[in-house]
Amino acid sequence: MDSAQPPSGELNTSFNTLMVAGGDQSQQPQDAGNETSFTNWKDLPMELLLRIISLVGDDRIVIVASGVCTGWRDTLGWGVANLSLSWCQGHMNDLVISLAHKFTKLQVLSLRQIRAQLEDSGVEAVANNCHDLRELDLSRSFRLSDRSLYALAHGCPHLTRLNISGCSNFSDAALVFLSSQCKNLKCLNLCGCVRAASDRALQAIACNCGQLQSLNLGWCDSITDKGVTSLASGCPELRAVDLCGCVLITDESVVALANGCPHLRSLGLYYCQNITDRAMYSLAANSRMRSQGGGWDATAKSGGGGGNDRERDGLASLNISQCTALTPPAVQAVCDSFPALHTCPERHSLIISGCLSLTSVHCACALHPHRAGRVILSNHAY
Repeated sequence: MDSAQPPSGELNTSFNTLMVAGGDQSQQPQDAGNETSFTNWKDLPMELLLRIISLVGDDRIVIVASGVCTGWRDTLGWGVANLSLSWCQGHMNDLVISLAHKFTKLQVLSLRQIRAQLEDSGVEAVANNCHDLRELDLSRSFRLSDRSLYALAHGCPHLTRLNISGCSNFSDAALVFLSSQCKNLKCLNLCGCVRAASDRALQAIACNCGQLQSLNLGWCDSITDKGVTSLASGCPELRAVDLCGCVLITDESVVALANGCPHLRSLGLYYCQNITDRAMYSLAANSRMRSQGGGWDATAKSGGGGGNDRERDGLASLNISQCTALTPPAVQAVCDSFPALHTCPERHSLIISGCLSLTSVHCACALHPHRAGRVILSNHAY
């Protein structure tokens, strides 16, 4: 739960006075002329109430406090920007409906569920009241239909992060419309959205969401190279792409991402068994081209960090587990081209499990064990 930052000075004095009083209404501060005492909890200043709630750090307390009186309700509705209801084990939909009109300034809302409870009416209540929403987690909301996506598209156009993983009832038509209205999306999780994540939807996302930086398409098995290549050309800011279980994609998708997304840091290709050495050599070649073009070298020279600066660019995570068509020379070329890729246990970021033919691939740490220790220390320096 995040709330508006209260000013210091008088607020701190009042807060300390309240803590000393310990809630005893009969106790008065020693210097009544310089300090403030409160005889009724409902009379707390708005900033002090927000401070207390933020110190408690439990969103359940926020909900209880919002029902104390209209003053507290209005204060929390104005000051609370971050709320999670993921702790709710029952009747989440009713709770969301009852709260949405109170917390109209929410910017971050988590409705992640262990057991599906949320329904379209709850999401519609959020969309109708929380127009400043930036981040929304609806993962595992198996009961939701296209009504929810259309409501969000109309009511929450400023969304930058949306997690609808596991929402298997959404259609690609609804996702296409959402992308046309929520053009500021930077992080989108569609893992398991087998109906929504189609080539058509990816083309719409590529056309409308040019600021997209992270996209999870895990186990969306109808996606083909057509959709991924559209993403690569329309979303050049992509830094993380998960294509695990997208069994129809081929080298064309990886080549397109390597050419079109220069900031790519994480790529998941688990169980993409059509991927061959061509894809690996394309990644390695683009690494060398950017280095020779001055991208990484310029960063190293300006920052004075040398190799460590190179580790902050290029691929830092690559999952090619179960990509059984790959050979050691091609994967080794990728590992050599990206200093942040590691096979060593300390920094296992090149994941090759299930590929017995790749056991000979190793990172530089295997040849220079002291390098791993030095890098780990530098990463914890701050």
